[in-house]
Amino acid sequence: QVQLVESGGGLVQAGGSLRLSCAASGRTSSGAMGWFRQAPGKEREFVVGINWRYGNTYYADSVKGRFTISRDNARNTVLLQMNGLKPEDTAVYYCAARGSSGLRVGATEYDYWGQGTQVTVSS
Repeated sequence: QVQLVESGGGLVQAGGSLRLSCAASGRTSSGAMGWFRQAPGKEREFVVGINWRYGNTYYADSVKGRFTISRDNARNTVLLQMNGLKPEDTAVYYCAARGSSGLRVGATEYDYWGQGTQVTVSS
């Protein structure tokens, strides 16, 4: 069983930065983590993924070059640094975990989810 708790969302102006944190408890050392987001009226979409053991990452094209994911294995924490934020980045951001280390973009590939944190970017 894995529990995930996100923090760090908020309101920021376009061009600004935010850092999201996801604290994981439970068996995570052999798996992978992902960040997803969901805007009102839209489907949940993949943002970025990382695996715990090797630190391999995969980014959605929409955030490549602006967002950076990192992990702290000692603290079982995954960070998402978001720079150059745009109004279209506004969404609820969710942290997710899967038991296998492969990086996947489909939400159904993830077994555990956090409660989500709101990110709002004003123009």
